[in-house]
Parts: sequence; structure tokens; C-alpha cells
Amino acid sequence: MTDKHGAIVRGDLSDKSIALVFTGDEFADGAESIRKTLKKHKAKASFFFTGRFYGNSDFNTEIRKLKRAGHYLGAHSDAHLLYCDWAKRDSLLVTQEQFSEDLQRNYKRMARFGIRKTDALYFLPPYEWYNSQIANWTTAEGLRLVNFTPGTRSAADYTWPEMGNRYVSSETILQSILKYEEQDSHGLNGFLLLLHIGTDPRREDKFYSRLDELLTKLKYKGYQFVTIDQQLSEK
Repeated sequence: MTDKHGAIVRGDLSDKSIALVFTGDEFADGAESIRKTLKKHKAKASFFFTGRFYGNSDFNTEIRKLKRAGHYLGAHSDAHLLYCDWAKRDSLLVTQEQFSEDLQRNYKRMARFGIRKTDALYFLPPYEWYNSQIANWTTAEGLRLVNFTPGTRSAADYTWPEMGNRYVSSETILQSILKYEEQDSHGLNGFLLLLHIGTDPRREDKFYSRLDELLTKLKYKGYQFVTIDQQLSEK
């Protein structure tokens, strides 16, 4: 399923599988907890990191452990650029040359971990914000633009209380996922469920601490957890 801006946002609606997608730029405090929870449930996930994340020596050990565990490692731009205006989405803030050079730097840093571009053909844009021109540029790079499946509050797990009404608690996030699963005629089939590998220290209510609970509930309902390339293969 592709959205109106050209990004793939969902896989096969008849397939009872979920692609857990974790992004990372500045923070990685949840890496060990997430990795251990995935191992406990024999689940695979996909991790999209910026070049800054791949280049942070403090994160290198966890990146290697995720790779050895068979999880998908992809690109999220090098410097976490904002591609287009928040209020006027069709207004680009970068040129195609800037877009391409930044993306190339991201893959160059990934190469240090033995991740080739051909291993990571799905690209998740920074801020999950893009337009049709970004989708076209992504295609020109030989990549496929992806984004999370809309409908739940999972992507708000980075928020913290000082953000006011933008803050979303982990309990609210959990219930939004379970409620969607119950109410949508296709459940969470083919879902790309986006979360973050780490969050600002001002958020003490870390959703990754609830990941075990979420996976337990969804496994009971018959879901399996796959990498994004498995989820979207032949789509």
C-alpha cells in the first residue's frame, strides 16, 4: 500500500505479520532492552539510523549486535535533514544534490559495519516527512521510500511531558495499537509499526519498557514479526 506522496506504508493486508520499525538519531538508551525483548520473542525488526547514529562510537557495539542477530539495518539520512516545510508540504527545503549527497554519506557510514546499499534498499525519511518529489529522488537513487502505517500513536513514543498536549504516555500508545488491531477489519496485518530506539532523557516513561507486553499480546493474537524486506517482498 502506497500513500499519496509515494511512500510504501503497508504490506499485504491478508498477511498476519508486523514489521517493527525503530528509528535512531541522537539516542540509543533502549537498544539493549529492545534487542533482548526481540530475542525473547524470536522476533525480527528493522532499524533505520542516521549517519550520525552510525558514526557515534558509543552506539557501535549495539549496532553490531543487531546486525549479528539478523535484524534489518537501513538508512534514515546522514544529518536528519528536514526535506520539506511542515506547513507547506510541497515546498522543498533541500535540493536534489543535497538530498543525494546526504544519503550517500549515510550509506558510507553504514558500509563500515558491512552494510551495503544493496542490503538496505528501503529508505525511511527523517522526521517521516516527505513529498512526492522526495519519493521520486529516492527512486532515482535506486531505493524504495517507506513510512509507518498511520492509525496508532506509536510514533509519539519520543515525546516528553514538557511538550504539553503533544506528549503521549506509553499506556496511551499501547492502547492505541491494541484498539486499532481490534477495530480495523484487517487488524495489524501488513503493518509497519514505528518506534524509537532511544528517547530524550526528559521522557522517563519509556515505551520500550512495554515492548515485551505488546509483543506478548500480539503473538497471542497470532501475529509474527518480520523485517521490512520480508514484509514488503513482491509488493
